[in-house]
Amino acid sequence: MSRSTTTIEAPPHVVYAVLADPPSYEIWVVGNKSIRGYDKSWPEPGSAFHHKVGFGLLATKDKSVALEADPPRRLVMEVRALPFIRATVSFTLRAEGSGTSVTMEERPRGDPRETVWNPLFDTAVGLRNAETLRRLKRLAEVRAGAVHH
Repeated sequence: MSRSTTTIEAPPHVVYAVLADPPSYEIWVVGNKSIRGYDKSWPEPGSAFHHKVGFGLLATKDKSVALEADPPRRLVMEVRALPFIRATVSFTLRAEGSGTSVTMEERPRGDPRETVWNPLFDTAVGLRNAETLRRLKRLAEVRAGAVHH
């Protein structure tokens, strides 16, 4: 399991609005090449967005499905980049002063024998997720600035 936390200088509703905006994922999620389409009801549980993820020859088309949505506090989704990755990713948002503390957790789903998850892979996922949160922070803070001007 990977767990990363950051503080974003934007209120929770602004951060959650980024999470609820599928086209923005290609900007801030490391490895996301493009958003190919999405349900207008995203992030209601059961809704999905379709993406292309990966690097070079390891890029694949798949989807992410919302499992739990509690705006503006929490979003849980199943992310897939089959045949390699199937994971549960959660974002937990907590107001902290005028900003938001965001915790991102990612854990593998499915049979452990069918996954590439191991300690080395977990470290790589942790580094990727830390960069993903850095990008989310930048985008949310820009949007918060646009809201206040």
